[in-house]
Amino acid sequence: MSKQKKFFQNTIAIIYDFDGTLSPQPMQEYTVLPKINIKPDKFWQEVDLKSSDTVSESMLVYMRLLLEKAEDADIHIGLNDLKKMGSDIKYFPGVDEWFSRVNDFVATEGKGRIKIKHYIVSAGLKEIIDGTSIRKHFSRVYASEYHFDHHDRATFPKILITDTTKTQYLFRINKGKESLGESINEHMPEGLRPIPFSNIIYIGDGITDVPSMAVTRSSGGNTIAVYKKNSKKGLAVCKKLLKAGRVHFIATADYLPGSNLDKRVKILLRSVITNIEYQNELFNCRRSNKMLG
Repeated sequence: MSKQKKFFQNTIAIIYDFDGTLSPQPMQEYTVLPKINIKPDKFWQEVDLKSSDTVSESMLVYMRLLLEKAEDADIHIGLNDLKKMGSDIKYFPGVDEWFSRVNDFVATEGKGRIKIKHYIVSAGLKEIIDGTSIRKHFSRVYASEYHFDHHDRATFPKILITDTTKTQYLFRINKGKESLGESINEHMPEGLRPIPFSNIIYIGDGITDVPSMAVTRSSGGNTIAVYKKNSKKGLAVCKKLLKAGRVHFIATADYLPGSNLDKRVKILLRSVITNIEYQNELFNCRRSNKMLG
């Protein structure tokens, strides 16, 4: 048991993937690829081919190819250009209002004593996400980033997030070490972690989220897989995740009130809120009886 004098693990975190989770298509297909006049299918095929031929990390290949294609087309890609493109992102139904509704739900169910934060952990581009209409709802956005030279030109990847490196950011949120300048390698007792995994809900859309889902579930957290409506492939992937025990629930990526996703997230939120209330009372009981160490 922690030696803390006051119970503080009363914050819930919902962590979202972006592409395929909040938005139907990869963000590049709404933004950079149309600007440089490249067909998405052709681009992703080239990424796969070059990744295979050179035995390279596919995320690095796609970030490099975007820059090469832009240079070939003599099109400038700067930080402000990418942010402006964020306004072109399309979302699944209900996403725009989702965060405010969830916040209100937690405020009501938690009687104002429980906080909630939203995060994005994505292999997509942070520069684009920062320009989206929903950016204001997130405490932090962890995503791949470019380095920009003195001409405001993207030159090479500065931060790369892949399927497996996503898990680093779960522990940053869990430990309260959210700045990239802070080390997360030192041991931190569970009782001192601001957002225990039991307070975390991870929402993703498929195989690329498996490492994050596995870490979240094995650490006592909650997971949901979403799929595009009428997508047989997406549904099949989600069913595999459900069968393998990677997720608690699956649902269509419909964020509107009354949807299965809305209902199932609220079930998880109620469960988390109840557990926080239990942990709080347990802490108070031990404190009043001088058993906190």
